Amino acid sequence: MYTVDPSLAKIAETELDVFPLCLGGNVFGWTAPDPDAVLDAYVAAGGNFIDTADTYGARVPGAARSETIIGDWMVRRGNRDSLVLATKVGAWSERKGLRADNIHAAIDDSLRRLQTDHVDLYYAHIDDEETPLEETLGAFGELIRAGKIRHAAASNYTAARLAEALELADRDPALARYVALQPHYNLVEREVYEGELQELCEREGLACIPYFALAKGFLSGKYRPGGAAVDSPRAERALTYLDERGGAVLEPLDEIAAAHDTTVAAVSIAWLRMQPTVVAPIASARNPEQLSESLPGATLELTPDELDRLSGAAAYSEQS
Repeated sequence: MYTVDPSLAKIAETELDVFPLCLGGNVFGWTAPDPDAVLDAYVAAGGNFIDTADTYGARVPGAARSETIIGDWMVRRGNRDSLVLATKVGAWSERKGLRADNIHAAIDDSLRRLQTDHVDLYYAHIDDEETPLEETLGAFGELIRAGKIRHAAASNYTAARLAEALELADRDPALARYVALQPHYNLVEREVYEGELQELCEREGLACIPYFALAKGFLSGKYRPGGAAVDSPRAERALTYLDERGGAVLEPLDEIAAAHDTTVAAVSIAWLRMQPTVVAPIASARNPEQLSESLPGATLELTPDELDRLSGAAAYSEQS
């Protein structure tokens, strides 16, 4: 197993120092047969930042398995105080939306499953335009004052809605101010984040913590034109990138990975980690072997020429 000892990255405007690769918990309770092994391997490599949600692992009604799995593991290991723990509210059908009463009920459910008295980062999982932002931010503010969460954050927000939320919080100290944004962003998915959202995060000091860092597995390099089928529940989604535009990205990834004697996944994560405003990309792993392919990306330093080459190839792929 690859072991690293990097300097931790700071989430601005907070006291949270995080490992520069966040472990995604979306596969726990779904495709990871031994979550404890993955979690143990991540922590053994220096990792301290775990991302989950009430909806992860909820394939059976009422069974939000990812939080339960992580909570049970933390109790067995006795390591809650050494971790930065993030979860989310608002997307699960059983706790849908960002009304104040739903947020208060959802955090109590999450804390019970996680077997902890607080989470460090609590995301609005998806914007709820039917609920006033003041109500949502007010509920998050109440949770901060109650000690149930340390900070609030946003996921899947547009630039306009995120800017409005920040403006409201700046005017009213009772409202929580988002400290981070979790967008869909990676080497082959750039149009949603780059531009207004990125500029807003940079201007307002928000940390970008992007999900799908490996484009649903495509940027691991496992999927190739004419290559053998990959046995993975996520294969069908990854295959959407397997066309001429995907090939344009794979070629420089392969060459740069060879030059650094590392993996394609590590290069993909390093490119993302080194983008403006990005603090820690999120990557999940079904087993420790998959995790070991991603971990070098936490410390790999690409040259300016390598970054430009990858960015140029990805820009070409978007236009093809």
